[in-house]
Amino acid sequence: MGDDLSSVFKKVTRKGRTKEELAEVICWLTQLDTTELEQTITSTQTLAEFFAKIKLNPKANLIKGKVCGIQVEVLADPFLRKVRYLDKLVDELAQGKPMAKVLRT
Repeated sequence: MGDDLSSVFKKVTRKGRTKEELAEVICWLTQLDTTELEQTITSTQTLAEFFAKIKLNPKANLIKGKVCGIQVEVLADPFLRKVRYLDKLVDELAQGKPMAKVLRT
């Protein structure tokens, strides 16, 4: 999973956001704490294994919009929907949206 997240870290830091902000977003979505997130980043599990083990934030259903032309809230495949939720949050973070909006608070 490290390779997947490392490219995400590069994307948001190129746009002027911090790794800490990205970690906050991922922890919000996945309900992991920062220690669990660090362990996940250094593990060899796949994204499918990662998303199979976590419980999404109950507010994840508030994530709406398109990622790569696909409406995230209508995806039937639970795995793909979880991945696209993360994509959408990362995109919003990289676009400079305030953290309160990204975290649906």
